[in-house]
Amino acid sequence: MKDLDIAEVAERTGVPASTLRFYEDKGLIRSIGRRGLRRLFDPVILDQLALIALGRAAGFSLEEISQMFAEDGQPRIQRQMLAAKADELDATIRRLGAMRDGLRHAAACPETNHMECPKFRRLLRAATSGVITPPRGRAIGKTSA
Repeated sequence: MKDLDIAEVAERTGVPASTLRFYEDKGLIRSIGRRGLRRLFDPVILDQLALIALGRAAGFSLEEISQMFAEDGQPRIQRQMLAAKADELDATIRRLGAMRDGLRHAAACPETNHMECPKFRRLLRAATSGVITPPRGRAIGKTSA
């Protein structure tokens, strides 16, 4: 397979060229040269970007993802890092499950005032005690656009 210029990589992966340049600046990926003003990449970039996308979807930071690559760009994934992230996801799933169940109850609660419902009050206490936390990187009360 021939080398890919930045536009081809962006088209094949859906990753904007600006993000590709950002990833290169952060050392996650590496161009192998230029064709005119356009960066060129080895076709292995497609697998690297897939690994980056998987890591981001799993909640890894870019710093953590950078540790998943050896100096030559080949994957070097530490199993203990994957196990720790899986444990973190399990905890998040438990918290979100409790939140979902509480919201479902509140939506169908027979009490005329939610504040009179013991189950809803437990949900409020869980929220104020920090048991229920927003997704990483989002402040409570903010919505995404």
